Amino acid sequence: MERKKFLSSLFAAGTFVPGVLKGVELNDDPSVQIVPPYLKQGALIGITCPAGVITAEELQPAIEKLTSWGFQVRIGNTIGLRDNSFGGTDEQRAADLQQMLDDESLAAILSARGGYGSVRLIDSLNFEKFKKKPKWIIGFSDITVLHCHINRNFGIASIHSKMCNSFPSDWSKAEPEQISSIESIRLALTGSSMRYNTKPNINNKIGKAEGVLIGGNLKTIETLAGTKSDIKTKNKILFVEDTGEYLYSIDRMFWNLKRTGKLEELKGLIIGGFKIKPDDPGEEFGKTLYDIVLEKVKKFNYPVCFDFPVGHQKENYALKCGSRHKLEVSTAGTQLSEF
Repeated sequence: MERKKFLSSLFAAGTFVPGVLKGVELNDDPSVQIVPPYLKQGALIGITCPAGVITAEELQPAIEKLTSWGFQVRIGNTIGLRDNSFGGTDEQRAADLQQMLDDESLAAILSARGGYGSVRLIDSLNFEKFKKKPKWIIGFSDITVLHCHINRNFGIASIHSKMCNSFPSDWSKAEPEQISSIESIRLALTGSSMRYNTKPNINNKIGKAEGVLIGGNLKTIETLAGTKSDIKTKNKILFVEDTGEYLYSIDRMFWNLKRTGKLEELKGLIIGGFKIKPDDPGEEFGKTLYDIVLEKVKKFNYPVCFDFPVGHQKENYALKCGSRHKLEVSTAGTQLSEF
C-alpha cells in the first residue's frame, strides 16, 4: 500500500455530526440508518469482554490511549474473569454487556478482544434501551455478531475496528500502520467522515457504487445465515475479511454468500485481509483467493476491490458499519469514502 497517500487521505477527512434519528420504525431491514452521537471530550467509554479473556494488565495500553484522547473509561466486570477461553461465563459476559447497553451515561462500548463467544450471548440481550439511546459498539472479528445483529434489526451504525488487545504496550516500537489504524478509531468516534485510498490491484473490478457499508468476519457472517442476526445485503456495500482458513474453506464461505443471495443485489464488494492456511501436502486446492471471489461475482456488474486494509492485520482501519459510503474502483486505485 502507498502508506503516505493512504494516511494523508485519512487524516485530511472532514467531519460531520448527524444527530440520532428519532421516531424511526425499526423493521427487518431498516431503510433509514441511525448514527449514534459522536463523542466529545470527557465522553465515557465502557470496556467489556463479550468473547475472549483479557487481563487488567493487558488492558492498560488501551486505557492510557483512550484517556490521552480525552475520554473517560469504565472497566466492565468481565475484565480479568476467565471461564476457559471466555472472559467469564456466558451469564457473566451477557450481564456485563447488558448493563453497558442499558447505561445511558456511556457513549460507546469497546470490546476488549475477539476470539469466540458473542454468538452465545446475542439471543439473551435486550436492546430496548439501546434502541432508544444508541451508542457506538466497537470491535471486529467475533464482534461481527454484534455488528450484523444491530444493523439487521435496528439499522444503527457501529464501528468495525481494532480492539484493546491490539494496542501496543510500547508505542515507540509500534509500526506506523498500527498506530494510524488505532488513531482511526478516535477519528471515527469523534465524527470524521472516513476516507481511504488504496493502490490498484489487477484483479479489481472497475466501477462506482453508493450504499450502506456492512460486513466483517466472513466465517462469522456465514454462521449467522438464517438467524435473526443474518445481514441483508440488497443495495449495500459488503466488506469481508478472515484469518486462519484454508482456501477450500474460503471457497465454501463464498459459495454460501452466493447461494444465500447475498452477492446478487450488492452495490459493491470489498475484500479485506485474508490470512490463509497453507494447503496440506497432496490436498492443494488449486485456486487463489482472487479466483475464488471472481468466480462468484463474474455475472455481476458492481465494483470489487481486493487487499483493502481491514482485518486481522496491522493495517486494520476503522469502518463505520451502517453508514453510507461511496466506493470508487479505478485503474488508479480504490477510494472508499463516507458521506
